[in-house]
Amino acid sequence: MRKKIVAGNWKMNKTLMEANKLFDEISNNTFSNDVLVIISPPSIYLSQFAMVTKGIAIASQNVSQYNEGAYTGEISAKMLKEIGVDYCLVGHSERRSYFNEINTTLAEKINRLLENDIKVIFCCGESLNERETNRAEEVIELQLKESLFHISSKEIENVVIAYEPVWAIGTGLTATSEQAQDMHDFIRSLLKKYYNENISTRISILYGGSCKPSNAKDIFSKKDVDGGLIGGAALESNAFLEIIKSI
Repeated sequence: MRKKIVAGNWKMNKTLMEANKLFDEISNNTFSNDVLVIISPPSIYLSQFAMVTKGIAIASQNVSQYNEGAYTGEISAKMLKEIGVDYCLVGHSERRSYFNEINTTLAEKINRLLENDIKVIFCCGESLNERETNRAEEVIELQLKESLFHISSKEIENVVIAYEPVWAIGTGLTATSEQAQDMHDFIRSLLKKYYNENISTRISILYGGSCKPSNAKDIFSKKDVDGGLIGGAALESNAFLEIIKSI
């Protein structure tokens, strides 16, 4: 049975005082054993949150593709593992567009994480132009094939896939629950194509694209949507907790 997951990506938000307050407001709740809650704070807060054992997993927002060396400002997978990080985001649309991360770079990041026993939340998604020109599935398959599908069937078990339509992130637009289901179903078909049917039924696929309390229940009700990668709504505890309850 696939794990239900709600992950909050805080991006570059919250001062230390604000971050501690938000984390406390979330972690002081009891969650169903059927739902895994993940928090992805700015890297400067990772070590202190990773030490708190309250049933919340901690994810880094980024990792270096290199093991170690003269790479100023970078953080290695080995460092993340040592401080207790459980997951790491790879391939978020903002990393692709603002920092020019390409599929081969993402593949190396995934390799480093798996070598250090850190689970991967791999993000994939299409732009509005790619959707409107009927290239969405082609784009998604290329992203998965070049970045993720080189790993073994055993390693893929340590990966969560997050479908994030780029056109629905921070724009106010949201994919309908039917659009989300269609793409999740397609991604699951790719898992079957490149691996096997058993794996395709076991990998959790999250929706990430302006998911909020008002639409979460509808989106999460679809059979191939296993939860959400939440952005803006994760920065407000009541909204994030409502989304968790919606799954």
